[in-house]
Amino acid sequence: MKVNNQDGQQPQGEDGAQVNTGASGDAVPVPDAAIPELVIISGMSGAGRSTAAKCLEDLGWFVVDNLPPALIPTMVELGARSQGNVARIAVVVDVRGRRFFDNLRESLADLDSRRVTRRIVFLESSDDALVRRFESVRRPHPLQGDGRIVDGIAAERELLRELRGDADLVIDTSSLNVHELRAKMDAQFAGEEEPELRATVMSFGFKYGLPVDADLVADMRFLPNPHWVPELRPFTGLNEEVSAYVFNQPGAKEFLDRYAELLRLIAAGYRREGKRYVTIAIGCTGGKHRSVAMSEKLAARLAAEGVETVVVHRDMGRE
Repeated sequence: MKVNNQDGQQPQGEDGAQVNTGASGDAVPVPDAAIPELVIISGMSGAGRSTAAKCLEDLGWFVVDNLPPALIPTMVELGARSQGNVARIAVVVDVRGRRFFDNLRESLADLDSRRVTRRIVFLESSDDALVRRFESVRRPHPLQGDGRIVDGIAAERELLRELRGDADLVIDTSSLNVHELRAKMDAQFAGEEEPELRATVMSFGFKYGLPVDADLVADMRFLPNPHWVPELRPFTGLNEEVSAYVFNQPGAKEFLDRYAELLRLIAAGYRREGKRYVTIAIGCTGGKHRSVAMSEKLAARLAAEGVETVVVHRDMGRE
């Protein structure tokens, strides 16, 4: 956020970085190293802006949709004040905020003066492809008014012509599906490392119903139930004795090894298809013993292989 001093001039540091005036009136410099990297996503309505933004979000960017261009410098400054918590910001700018487009060039000049590393990504598509997409979702183009979809597309092209010319990256999505667009964004922004896959391993009890957000479900009811062992019944799968009992049963260790191997195969495919989050549900009758023990072991296996993993025991303690 800009803060002017008493003579109306924007204070500057010795290195040219923007300086704000604190409550005490002293100049507080913003170190260049703290200024976030910025990507501005724009382009034709229906060309895939939301998909591009979601891809950056999955890659760890802080994403703001439909931000008025005049507020972009403020967002960058807030990121600079976050003590490194917001190092990369992506802002979606589109015709929903068309009355603010006159401020965009001024905002870009402001960012350049602050030495902000910024890129403009412009999503393009042919008229035929855009018409098909709007007709498939039965929604009007935001600029067509009382006219036809093609009228709105033409008006938008004219409005965005200058911005398209300034773009650092133009992606034509006319013949791309969602996964191919995500792959292009990954290639530009994921760096040399493959985008991370984040996994939630969730234990649950079948008697309480399947988790509605599960991508994969495995059933541990093929193993003997510790519930019928009196000395183990009060405990859960987090208890060492219960876990040892479960994994001493025929097939338990084999299941863990083979399911982990299967998940490696699935994870590679998920990454290729642009899926960054997966929920793996492990169930038993009550969600207390077998599923909990297996979830803990499976999560540890995934974490050891570099998958960011969270464990959730949905029904433990519910009985």
